[in-house]
Amino acid sequence: MCRSCVSELFADLSRVGLSRFELSRTADSGTRRGFLIAAAATAGAGAASLGVGRSARAQTVAAADLIFRGGAIVPMAGADRYAGAVAIADGRIVGVGSEQEVMNLKAASTRVIDLAGRTLLPGLIDPHQHTGVGAVITSLFDDVGYPRYRTRQAVFEAVRAKAAAAPKGDWLYFFGFDNLLQGGELTIGELDGLAPDHPVMIYYNNMHTAAVNSAALKAAKIPDDVGPLPGGGRFRRDASGKLNGLVDEEPALRRMLVGLPKLTPQLIGKATFDWLKRNAAAGITAVHEAGVPATGELLQGYERIAAQSPCRISISLMFPTMATGEPYRQFGRGAQATQVPNSLLSFYAIKIIGDGSNQTKTAAQTIPYLSGGKGELNQEPAELKRMVAEVKAAGWPVSIHANGDATIDAVLDAIEAVYGAHPATGINRIEHCTIARADQIARMKALGVQPSFLMNHVHLYGAAYRDVLFGPERANRMDAAGDCVKAGIPFTFHTDSPVTRIGVLQLVQTAVTRRCLVDNSVVGAEQAVSVTDALKAVTIHAAGQIGLQDRLGSLERGKEADLTILESDPYKVEPDKIAEIKVSETWVAGKKASG
Repeated sequence: MCRSCVSELFADLSRVGLSRFELSRTADSGTRRGFLIAAAATAGAGAASLGVGRSARAQTVAAADLIFRGGAIVPMAGADRYAGAVAIADGRIVGVGSEQEVMNLKAASTRVIDLAGRTLLPGLIDPHQHTGVGAVITSLFDDVGYPRYRTRQAVFEAVRAKAAAAPKGDWLYFFGFDNLLQGGELTIGELDGLAPDHPVMIYYNNMHTAAVNSAALKAAKIPDDVGPLPGGGRFRRDASGKLNGLVDEEPALRRMLVGLPKLTPQLIGKATFDWLKRNAAAGITAVHEAGVPATGELLQGYERIAAQSPCRISISLMFPTMATGEPYRQFGRGAQATQVPNSLLSFYAIKIIGDGSNQTKTAAQTIPYLSGGKGELNQEPAELKRMVAEVKAAGWPVSIHANGDATIDAVLDAIEAVYGAHPATGINRIEHCTIARADQIARMKALGVQPSFLMNHVHLYGAAYRDVLFGPERANRMDAAGDCVKAGIPFTFHTDSPVTRIGVLQLVQTAVTRRCLVDNSVVGAEQAVSVTDALKAVTIHAAGQIGLQDRLGSLERGKEADLTILESDPYKVEPDKIAEIKVSETWVAGKKASG
C-alpha cells in the first residue's frame, strides 16, 4: 500500500545548502554534520541521547541499575507468559525471572520501579513506516483524511476554503483522501470547480495515487499526449482519451511536486523529531523506514539524528539509491545488521515497489476486481528478477511491496530464482502481502520469505474489500496471518504511517478480532490470531525483520532494554478494547524516552 512517492523532496536535501552549517567532528561521532541533524539543532529540537556513550561494564554484573516489579511483565520469550521482575544494567537486560531471583541483583544504588499493576512488554516495533516522508507531508500538506472529514462534501468544503484564502495561482497540496471511505475517485471536473484559479493536488492516503486539476497539469507542464513513465508512472485517461486528473505511482506523482515550497533545515529537523516523538509516545521503541530514497548527506543526517532520537531508526534503501548505503557496509545489514556506533541507526534491506494499491485497483491480481480490470505490475517479471539479482549481488536482502496476488507470484519467482531458500543474507520480506493465496503462503514457508501485513487494511477497508473490490471469499483472505500461524511462518504488522496512523495496538486488536471499523463486521474470522501471536508480530518477529532479533524484541538477558509500559494488560482487556489501552512509558536502551 505505501510508497515513498515524494522522493523528490528528499533528493533536494543535498541541494538545500549544507554550507550554511559548519562541518564538524565530535568526540562521539566522526561523521560530518548531516543536513537533518543541523536542521534539528537549528530548530532547537533536542532529546536526551539514548543508548550511546554507555560504560563498558561487563555483561555479568553484580548489581542492577534498574529493577521493574509489581506488574504484569511479558517477556515474549520462554515458556511462561509472565515474569515477576526484570533487571537492567548499562542499558541491557541482566535478569528476568521471579521477583525473588531478580531482587538478588539489587544494590544500594539500584532504582526499583514499582509498576503498580501496569504491564511491561518488550519495546513495540513498527517494521514499516515512512518517517521522513510522513514528517514532511504532515508539515506541508493539508490533512483531508478520514476520519477528520467523514464525507466527500466535507473534503470539498475544506479545499474550497483553502482556495479562497490563498493568493491566486498558488499551488494547493492536500494529503490523506480515502477514495473508499470518502465517496469514490475524485474527478478533474470536481477539482476544477473547487479551485479554478489554483493548481491542486490531493494525494490519496494509499500513497500511490493523487487527483489533480487542469491548472495543476498545466503548471506541471504535463502534455496531453503524455504516456506511461518508466517505473510504473501513469496519467490516467477517461473514456474519450482525455487526461482525467488521476495520477499513479512515483515517476508520475513526482512531476506534480513542482509547487512545493523550498525545504528548510528548520522545517525538516523539527518535523522529523516531532514524528519520532509521536512514535515514542505511542510506545514504539523502533521504527523501520521502508524505502529511503537516499543521498549521502541524508544518511549522514539520519546517523546524527538517530544519536538523539527518542526511538531507534532502521532503514531500507530504495532500489535506485542502493549504492548510497555502501559507506555503512562495515556496520552490517540484513542478517548481519547492527547499529551504527554512537547512534540508534541501523540498515536492513533494499526496497522495490512491485505494484500499486488495491484501493485504487492498481495492485496486480490474477482474478479481476469485481468492477473489472486486474491492475498491473510496476515491472515486467524479467525486469523484477534483474533488479532482485542486483540487490543480492550487493549483499542485501530484498524487501518488495506486493499487494496483489499476481505481484506476489512475480516476487516469489524472482526471489526463488535469485536467492533460493533461506539465504544467508537475511529474511527477504514481502511488504503488505495483502491478497495472498494458500499456495503462496506455502511457497513463502519453503523459501523462508516473511510477510509484513498492514492489518489496518482489515480495520478500515474490510467491508469495502468484501463488497466493492473482491467479494467475500477473496476478502476473507486479506492479510492472511492465520494461515501463517498454521504454516509456522513468522510475520509482522505495520502501520505504513502516514498511510494509517502511528500506533501498533490497533494492529494487534484488528489481528485478534478481524473487525472492520465501517460496519462493525468481522472479515475473515479464520485468519484471526491469538493475542500472543499478534504481540509477537510487533515485538520479536518485527525485530527479526529488521535484522536485530538478537538485540531487540523480547525480554531476555543480554538484550537491549527497550520497554513499553501499558496501563492495562492486552491479555486481560476485551479484544475490542486493546487499541484503547493507554501507553504509560517508553524506554529505549534503559532510558526513559516518553511518559
